[in-house]
Amino acid sequence: MSEPTSQSASDPYQHDLTPDMRASVNDGALAPQPGQTAYDIKAVNQHLTDLEDHELKQIPILPAGTRLKQGATYIDLHADQPQEFTARSNMVAGPDNWYAAKTDVPYPLWNYLNGVRDPARLDTTQQTIDEQ
Repeated sequence: MSEPTSQSASDPYQHDLTPDMRASVNDGALAPQPGQTAYDIKAVNQHLTDLEDHELKQIPILPAGTRLKQGATYIDLHADQPQEFTARSNMVAGPDNWYAAKTDVPYPLWNYLNGVRDPARLDTTQQTIDEQ
């Protein structure tokens, strides 16, 4: 079954009813693309001063305009107090968002980004990031 791609003459109000017909479709074409990491973006790098360069390179930041995958977990590192959230089908990364996807960030770093400071959950055996 094919999806309508343009407004048909028989239904002139279809666009008003569904302005973005593909908003809830997760077809893989809109998945995050390889690109910049927290290390590459100066503002993010300066915001996450407690992390070392090799750690920042492990945090991919979604480019503006990237549609978030419905049901996936993300964190906006630009927020004053970043917290993970579950994306809805109509969410898109904006120019003021520093979204990182949970599936793309190593578990100990994800915990750190969420405010966890327990060394066991950060996979640090000698010293915690805060003690550096």
